[in-house]
Amino acid sequence: MAIFNNFATLSYNGGTTNSNTVSGEILDTLSSTKIAVMDDYTANDDATYVITLLNSSTTPMSGVTITDDLGGYTFNGTTVYPLEYTAGSVRLYINGVLQAAPVVTAGPPLVFSGISIPAGGNAIIIYEAAVTAYAPLAADDTITNTAVITAPGLSTPVTVTAVIQTEDRADLTISKSVCPAVVSENDQLTYTFVIENHGNTSATATDNAVLTDTLDPILDPITVTFNGTTLTEGTAYTYDRTTGLFTTTAGQITVPAATYTQAADGTWTITPGTSVLTIAGTV
Repeated sequence: MAIFNNFATLSYNGGTTNSNTVSGEILDTLSSTKIAVMDDYTANDDATYVITLLNSSTTPMSGVTITDDLGGYTFNGTTVYPLEYTAGSVRLYINGVLQAAPVVTAGPPLVFSGISIPAGGNAIIIYEAAVTAYAPLAADDTITNTAVITAPGLSTPVTVTAVIQTEDRADLTISKSVCPAVVSENDQLTYTFVIENHGNTSATATDNAVLTDTLDPILDPITVTFNGTTLTEGTAYTYDRTTGLFTTTAGQITVPAATYTQAADGTWTITPGTSVLTIAGTV
């Protein structure tokens, strides 16, 4: 809503006089909110947004346009966009009833146009956007996504914003290799497990990571190292020489957080944190 004040001036015979000041209020005919269905994100994630429009006037409102900045921010003198509209994802509801999709310009910026809202009615627009390589990923980073709503007869554009934050957690993957690939009986065989953390938070002992593998062929005796340090059987791991079942103690495996580097074009590169466990033994 907006308060206005004004007065008139009367000039005569070289003099002037002012009228009294009158005041009034212009009620907002269109109000809006914007929310993210999930308030956090990771690399290569998707975000779902909901924009609600309420027409409180006694006349229908047509020609409503929503312009969404897809979280654009300035980097090295240019605008980069951490979000990208997912084609075909938009859904438009008028007073709760699904309608034909509005006209979409994917952008950036993303534009939804041709929306009409009945008198005293509402419109809900739901759409998805993919997280791009321009999205910051370090702990507590955010994407601020702003939409501006305009329409004929609307004196002031309506602006709504939603903020999502990185999901601060470890994100582990594991790969396994064997050397040599061809081995004779009573020779040495080494299994190497590379554990990578693509998340922005370290995997610590409290995360209780456990590596389990049934070695085939069974190795005996074995030597186990973690990041170059020899582990003690019974304390850091257990090993069944009958079945070949190998299991690390919960919390033994820790992996540092990934690091993130922003290139000159604004894209982010992930360098995963890495830990290495090896099991060497006789076939």
